[in-house]
Amino acid sequence: MRILAIADVEEGWLYDRWDAERIAGVDLIVSCGDLPAVYLEHIVTLANVPLLYVQGNHDSPYDRHAPEGCTSVDGRILDFGGLRVMGLGGSIRYNDQVHGYTEPEMRRLCSRMALLANATGGVDLVVTHAPLRGYGDLEDLPHRGFESLGTLVERVRPRYLLHGHVHLQYGRIARVREHPCGTTIINACGSYVLDIPDETIPAHNGLFRVESV
Repeated sequence: MRILAIADVEEGWLYDRWDAERIAGVDLIVSCGDLPAVYLEHIVTLANVPLLYVQGNHDSPYDRHAPEGCTSVDGRILDFGGLRVMGLGGSIRYNDQVHGYTEPEMRRLCSRMALLANATGGVDLVVTHAPLRGYGDLEDLPHRGFESLGTLVERVRPRYLLHGHVHLQYGRIARVREHPCGTTIINACGSYVLDIPDETIPAHNGLFRVESV
């Protein structure tokens, strides 16, 4: 399965200079947030493959106009052809205008999601907007990661976690990090292609099944 992960920064090859060759072979598109609804709608229409998304801290407009033709995985677990995907959007709430959570609020949400995951067959891929605390975040409050996301990956041990929020141009930001529990953490800012061997995904058939708290 080839997954195109996107977040935060609009890329010309996905919008005004659409490159069909680069999108060829992609089975699933995952948005980690902070991208306009019209951008996601454009991509899902031309790519003609499913697009899953979580809300970023600047995606409050989704509450009025969610991206059409796309599927929210925020606060849900979705089975895509055997790949189990969990979504948790938002960032640390650093003012009243952003889509975000306090650390205690995210801790409660992560606890519920972990219980759901462990009761329904686990999770392969976690999609967040904010990173884990200490894994690709920054020290300023708006870009600080959640401690509770670290606890979540330790409890459910997904193979991958995709996030956005921290732009690569902010400094020496690593694209890929490894968590001690075995989870590969990937910053999807702009775009990133993740290839998962089909033989490692049970019942790979491209169908959806959704579970939510």
